[in-house]
Amino acid sequence: MTILVFFIAHWYLSLLMQTFFLHRYAAHKMFTMSPAWEKFFYTATWIFQGSSFLSPYAYGVMHRLHHAYADTELDPHSPSFSDSIADMMWKTKNYYNNIVRQTDQIDAKFKKGVPHWDLMEKIGDSWISRIGWGTLYVLFYIQFATFWWMFLLLPIHFLMGPVHGVIINWYAHRYGYVNFKVDDTAKNLLPFDFLMMGESYHNNHHKFGGRANFGIKWHEFDPTYPFILVLNKLKIIKLKKNNDLLYM
Repeated sequence: MTILVFFIAHWYLSLLMQTFFLHRYAAHKMFTMSPAWEKFFYTATWIFQGSSFLSPYAYGVMHRLHHAYADTELDPHSPSFSDSIADMMWKTKNYYNNIVRQTDQIDAKFKKGVPHWDLMEKIGDSWISRIGWGTLYVLFYIQFATFWWMFLLLPIHFLMGPVHGVIINWYAHRYGYVNFKVDDTAKNLLPFDFLMMGESYHNNHHKFGGRANFGIKWHEFDPTYPFILVLNKLKIIKLKKNNDLLYM
């Protein structure tokens, strides 16, 4: 029971940082926050993503490219130009590493305003950090695992961020339903997103890229949006005014 609670907590806390901080803030700037709170959420991302820490800077730049060039050869992660999930993720890794190492040739307009905390970027991307977090996961499992099959969950812990990315970048461009006609293959993967905290409403997001609430239809509940509203109410963030509720 302890292992399953730990796995579920890691899944959703890691995903929360990805959808709230990396996606809706770093890439889209749907809301603003002070430099101090930005560093707080940078640190929270490192803690909750752990060994699979994703650079908010690299993620933000890469995701902007995805929207600008969705399902073309310039898209950093398109199933339409990849032979398999492994092929797509390998290409994504190369894009990501070039941005992190600042060896890319990406137009400066895609980098404007994307948060960058050099210290945490270096810590989170270091092998010492990644192996350290991975070691902690293994030790936790040794202490609390009660069945051998529980250890099969460890690879997901090690690669939690990329696993979340694959679910949306591959499957939400191949399967699901469409609310809006867009110029790419983005689909809504789930009618009720209990799994990806709103990220699976991918077709909605590609239609309204700056809208903080990813749900549109009455049944499309976005679990991250109430979290955003609470932080806005507490004045931790400031939600932009173009985020009115819209339902179909």
